[in-house]
Parts: sequence; C-alpha cells; structure tokens
Amino acid sequence: MLFDVDAPAKLVGIARLAASSEVLEAKQRVQYFELETRRFIGRNSNSRMRFVWTINPYRGCEFGCKYCYARYAHEFMELREPELFETKIYAKQFHAPSFRAELKRVKRGECIWIGTATDPYQPAERRFRITRRMLEVLASQRGLDFGITTKSDLVARDAELLGQISKRNAVRVNLTITTLDAALARLLEPRAPRPALRLGAVKKLTEAGVAVGVLAHPVMPLINDSEESLDSICEAAAQNGASFFSAAPLFLKPCSQQVFFPFLEQHFPHLVRRYRERYEKNAYLRGHYPEMIQVRVRKIRERHALMSREMPEWPVDEQLELFSS
Repeated sequence: MLFDVDAPAKLVGIARLAASSEVLEAKQRVQYFELETRRFIGRNSNSRMRFVWTINPYRGCEFGCKYCYARYAHEFMELREPELFETKIYAKQFHAPSFRAELKRVKRGECIWIGTATDPYQPAERRFRITRRMLEVLASQRGLDFGITTKSDLVARDAELLGQISKRNAVRVNLTITTLDAALARLLEPRAPRPALRLGAVKKLTEAGVAVGVLAHPVMPLINDSEESLDSICEAAAQNGASFFSAAPLFLKPCSQQVFFPFLEQHFPHLVRRYRERYEKNAYLRGHYPEMIQVRVRKIRERHALMSREMPEWPVDEQLELFSS
C-alpha cells in the first residue's frame, strides 16, 4: 500500500487528498491516481521567474529525468522516496467551469506558465487529456499571455488548437532539448521522447503559427556543455523554425542530488568528486562557469540569429478584451 490504513486520518492538506486518491490505472512500473483539486492555477512565489501564475495538470512526472528539480513536490504529500515522483502520478480532477472562473483572477499583462513542476505532456496526458481540456477552455479566452514548457513531442497533437489560441492570445511553447545525442538523452531522461521527435514537434508547432523556443536546460559540466553540443541544438532549433533559444547551468537541490549523484557514480564516475565539491553545499554554481556558459550561449544564439526569449505578440484588435463573454 502507498500509505498506512490510518494515514488519511493523520494527514492534512494535499497529503490527505493524495492518500484518499483512487487508482485510475496501474502499469508495470507506474500507478496513476485521480487527485481532488481545490484550485488549478497557483501564484508563483519565485521572484527570479517572469511569470506570475503557474499551472501543473499533474503531480509527479514519469519521464524520470536524473537532474529533475521538482522531486521535492511529492514530499508535500508525504511521499519522500525520490523515485516515487516518477512512479506515482496524480492526475488532477479537472472541472472546466472552476478552471474558467479561476482565470478571471489573471490580470492583463500577467503571464501564466503551464508545466513549471511537471511535464504537461507526459505519458499520462495520452490517457487523461487534462492539458488538452485546459487548452480548450483557454481557446475561449482573449488577451491572455501564456506559455508551455515540455520535453514531449505529444505537444504537437495540439498544434492546431494552439495555433487557434494564438490568434487572440500571446502564446509560446518551449521544448526542452538537452542534447542531440540519443544515447546520452536516454541516460539523462530515460522515458522522455527522443530529441529528434521533439525537433519534429518544434517544426509542426511553428508551421501552425505558434511561437516556439528550444531550451538546452540544464547545461551539465563536462557532460553536455561543449560549444559543439550547444551549437548543434541551436542550429537544429533554427532549422526547424524555432525563434528563440536559451541554455543555463544545472542546479541541484538536495532532492535532485539523491538521484543525480548515484547516476554519476554509475555512468560518469570520474565526475563524481567534482560535482560533489561544487554542489553539496550550494545548489547553484557561482563564478566563472555560469559566466562562461552565458557568453558561449550568446555567441551561439547570434550565430543562428535566434533571440534569448520570445516576447509576447498581441493580436491586433482594437476591441480586444481580457476575457471573452
């Protein structure tokens, strides 16, 4: 059992809701649960990020990326083993009228971002289509500024819908591609779609009129940080229609270190000491290295005529209102 029999009586908040969740489906290594949801849109508390509102249709992510920074989110549900983040996936119980009502809190100029903690197009989306249903509500809105971050080519399924939404709202999609080396990608992101499939999604989205960027995040020292590696991603992004590109160094929270350090010991043992020296006391790198990566990425971006990020382009409409009636 996921929890003790008496656990729901002892737990509070999101932990209690998780403990009471019904199993929707069980695969060989993953269980899907339906999670009762009190609200779908959360306010961003991180001042380093430009978006004001966040949406995560799922809790947990099946892709199992070794560097994932969001594993701590399961701790709020008293699920403290790091691997549970990728094997216990919670699909939020979606209610379109409630979601539409929440959107009224968003003021013009405030940005909403979908997929800040878990991938909105992970395998669960094929079954439960929560992201799709959210987009169908967003399609009835005007004047919204929102974006999506994913490392799944499944986002291309919604290319036509996103293209329609972008006619009345400022929309962009970020595809994360950390390497074009399929073998390395399989090690780093075991159950995420291949880089080539993600590039295909970039092309399909841009052809549908959606602004698309490619994120080479995270940049991992001595693993995927060479100029050749980053340049190849940026070049492929440009060739497939992307208009912006960015890359930034890896950061490792304690929850991430529990998975990433054992991963290094297995696949990159010669790097273990260096990573421990640099990350055990501080999740973020300081000094020369991030500055060097910043300069390298700027040169690469200029070489391929891409921007650092896409600024929202508002549809031209003198009668534009924040929300449709």
